[in-house]
Amino acid sequence: MATTGKQLFTTLDADGTLTVAIEDVTFPDPTGNQVLVKMEAAPINPSDLAILVGAADIDNAEYSPGKFVAKVPEPFNTGSKARHGLKLPAGNEGAGTVVAVGDSDKAKALMGQRVSCVPGNAYSQYCIADASMCLPLGDHTAEDGASGFVNPMTALGFAENAKMDGQGAILHTVGASNLGQMLTRICNEDGLGLVNIVRKDAQADLLKGIGSTHVVNSSADDFMAQLTAAIDDTGAFYGFDPIGGGKSVDTAFKAMEQVAVGRMTEYSRYGSTQPKRMFIYGRLDTGLTTLSPSYGFGWTLSGWLLFPFLQAAGAETVGRMRKRVLDSLTTTFASHYKTRVNLDEMLTKDAVADYRAMRTGEKYLVTPWS
Repeated sequence: MATTGKQLFTTLDADGTLTVAIEDVTFPDPTGNQVLVKMEAAPINPSDLAILVGAADIDNAEYSPGKFVAKVPEPFNTGSKARHGLKLPAGNEGAGTVVAVGDSDKAKALMGQRVSCVPGNAYSQYCIADASMCLPLGDHTAEDGASGFVNPMTALGFAENAKMDGQGAILHTVGASNLGQMLTRICNEDGLGLVNIVRKDAQADLLKGIGSTHVVNSSADDFMAQLTAAIDDTGAFYGFDPIGGGKSVDTAFKAMEQVAVGRMTEYSRYGSTQPKRMFIYGRLDTGLTTLSPSYGFGWTLSGWLLFPFLQAAGAETVGRMRKRVLDSLTTTFASHYKTRVNLDEMLTKDAVADYRAMRTGEKYLVTPWS
């Protein structure tokens, strides 16, 4: 029997008009390995914002109950040409209770259980999810499990990737983020060195309070001296950056090269031979990524996405990672929220402006039935 409920959709038209609205939807009965989840909580992560609001002019948007209409300026609208006219769901992950299942054994085993899932349309009262991507939460609440995949698996993925590449330390350019705090705990548990970059003294204090030993404040006058000293001490020539635009990667490479050159015994016009690698895994800054000829040629800049990494890592590694997340869901991988909103409330002007700012420690949680 089909189920009805509310769901959020986002549509970008060719003229740059972005419409984000709540609609009544009929959800089909699950089949095969599918399960139907009554969603109870879903976080608004930075990775959700690209499709939810993108570069839209939200200050001058038209807001009405359960809906807003905004304009996406150029060149961002042309850059999103592939999605023109498509009505897309949003919300990568969330948690809720399985209320109907397909006929596979894996799906049937989840009937009635509270699960964390990654349906891609989590801003909804119901979701169809693949049973293999659902994590039974046991006694944990939906709020505990709502952010149980994207940030925990990403932070763990950084550590796993570093180990696979023979690295003993990591540099992270947004250390005080929810993900960054998880990464600090993971590195402490795994014996990996970690250099955290933050923007404020309060963020530095936060990280030191959970065990970070190398925290560098980018607003300090001696920032570069602190950063090179931390890299020298840890050997962190391998880093992850969610900012993307601007000079954050460039700054990291410069500091890495300064350390490497300081260890050289002979001059080379090509710079150091020390491999330096940075991964961009987000676009908090949608501007150009600026690089400069300041660190020789021994560097590599790559993108990093969670799902391609998990596919490459293999089922055994992914299973081990997911078990670790579940075992430490309220400790190592705990998430904290500033505000809880329902589907209609998340589309008000004040809410959109607030969560779109992506300020550290101010994550929103969507509770579709509140």
